[in-house]
Amino acid sequence: MPVHRSGTTGRSFAAAAGALLASLALLLTLPGAAGATTTPADPPAGTPVRGSAHMGMGVIEHDGQGPLPRADRVVQTEGVDVSGHQGNVDWASLWNSGVKWAYVKATEGNYYKNPYFTQQYNGSYNIGMIRGAYHFGTPNDSSGANQANYFVDGGGGWSRDGKTLPGVLDIEWNPYGEQCYGKTPAQMVAWIRDFLTTYKARTSRDAVIYTATSWWKTCTGNYAGFGSTNPLWIARYNTTVGELPAGWGFQTIWQYTSTGPIVGDHNRFNGALDRVQALANG
Repeated sequence: MPVHRSGTTGRSFAAAAGALLASLALLLTLPGAAGATTTPADPPAGTPVRGSAHMGMGVIEHDGQGPLPRADRVVQTEGVDVSGHQGNVDWASLWNSGVKWAYVKATEGNYYKNPYFTQQYNGSYNIGMIRGAYHFGTPNDSSGANQANYFVDGGGGWSRDGKTLPGVLDIEWNPYGEQCYGKTPAQMVAWIRDFLTTYKARTSRDAVIYTATSWWKTCTGNYAGFGSTNPLWIARYNTTVGELPAGWGFQTIWQYTSTGPIVGDHNRFNGALDRVQALANG
C-alpha cells in the first residue's frame, strides 16, 4: 500500500523553509553584505542644502566679523555680490545708494544653477551697473575643467561690451564637509589651475579669484603662483584687508561685510569707476 504523508508534516516543512528565506533576506540587508541595498546616511544636522553656498558664508565662522571699515581717502568703488539667497533684487535702490557694480552667482559645482540669475544679472546691467558672474567651486565633485565649462555654459562667459566683468572662481571653505574638500595643497592648486586654464581658453580672460587668506594658507599651502595673472578678491570683515595671500601685492576687490543695508555682501573695488571699466574691457 502507498505511504501517505500527513498534511501536518508538509506544513511544518514549508514554515521552516519560509523562516530560512526570511533570515537570508535579513542578512543581505546588513551593512557590508554582498549585494546589499543601502540608503545613504543623512548629512549631519545643520549641513546646508547643496547649491546654497555663496560668497563668504564661511568667513564669519572661521575669521570672525569685526567692525566696518571707515571711509578711506583712497578712491574706491562700491559693489555688491548676490546669489539665490537674495531672490529678486531691488537694483534701483542699490544704484541710488551708490553701488555701481555687481557680481551674481551663476553656478555651483556641476549640479546647480542660480534660479534668480536672469533677474539679477540682467537687472543690474539694465540699471546701469557693470556686472559679472561667479562660480562656487566644489573641488571634490568634479575636475576644474568640468566646472569651468559648466560655469561658462551657465552664464559665466564674457564679452567686450564695457559692462561685463570677467568671471570669478569663488574658492573657500567647504560648507558641506571637510574644509579643503579632501585635497592636499598640491591637489588643490592643480584643481584651481585646471579651472583657470579652461576658463581662459573659453573666454580669453583670466578669472578673478575670490578667497580668504586663512583658507588659502591652509588649503593651498599659501601658493603664490596665481598673483601675476589673476586679480584677487579678498574676503575680510574688518577695518582693513589685513594680510593677503602669497603672490598678491594688493587686492582688486575687498569684500568687507556680509551685513550691508540692502543686500548682505558689500565690496570695495580698489580704484575709481574707470578702473572697474578697465577690468571689464580687458
